[in-house]
Amino acid sequence: MTMQHQQTLKSSVSLKGIGLHTGKIVNLVIHPARPNVGIHFVRTDLPGRPEIAALYRNVVCTRLATTLGRGDVKISTVEHLLAAFQGLGIDNAIVEVDGPELPILDGSSAPFVEAIDSIGVFGQAVVRPVLALRRKVELKVGEKWAVAEPSSRLEVHGSFEWDHPAIGYQEFYFREGQTDFREIAAARTFCMLRDVENMKKVGLALGGSLDNAVVMDESGVLNPGGLRYPNELARHKVLDALGDFKLAGIGMRAFIRMHRSGHELHGQLVEAIFKDPNNYEIIGGVREEVRTAPIAALAQRLVASVS
Repeated sequence: MTMQHQQTLKSSVSLKGIGLHTGKIVNLVIHPARPNVGIHFVRTDLPGRPEIAALYRNVVCTRLATTLGRGDVKISTVEHLLAAFQGLGIDNAIVEVDGPELPILDGSSAPFVEAIDSIGVFGQAVVRPVLALRRKVELKVGEKWAVAEPSSRLEVHGSFEWDHPAIGYQEFYFREGQTDFREIAAARTFCMLRDVENMKKVGLALGGSLDNAVVMDESGVLNPGGLRYPNELARHKVLDALGDFKLAGIGMRAFIRMHRSGHELHGQLVEAIFKDPNNYEIIGGVREEVRTAPIAALAQRLVASVS
């Protein structure tokens, strides 16, 4: 597979929506960034505008969503935006947000994709670094498992099984360069109604509704219109995985198969890959550890015309 150049956005774009857990309105702005900057989140609501690099080592919680943190600063529910970056090939961007979580929007990546499509993508004259997996890496936790093997591209096969009349067994296979990310972008997050009720009792999911999640009771799907795809849950599992794998901070060439996986297992797999240098090689571009160096948020907010 030939090497590709890095990409950013052509200009800045804004989105606004409710936070899934806080129930408060969140404003988000995505800015272009220079090559090799990577993805950084900036908390504009806090003194000093602290930033957090979108890297697996900065993951501090995987309960209900992927949460990044640095010191006392946190930003959660980043996976759907990161999945859009992964699927559309965005390497460098600065994401400003005025709260502790990204807006949930409709519970999928589709609104982020639409926002990026509205302004376009800018090619940069720097080669994209890629992690090429050299040997198999696998994890198993109870009924959940993930296996990564060498491949010439990023491939993710997700399967999901749930003893529920509306779900049963589902699967989806994503192949970079062949599968259009828009085939899974609109797949929504999902949960049981009883879980939503329990979360709200402890102050979570305050912004959750049928507008931003697939909600099911014991007999079926409660959303008007039902599922967007027969295998919407499996598609969303792959979507979440693509977002979490973006936290590698580098492109990936690996065939990843996973069953009943979640944010925790995704993060553990990325960490297991990086744990042993014999597992992989870095091809082209700037090595991941160089790209992780702290950069002042103001200096990163550069227009896309800078290549």
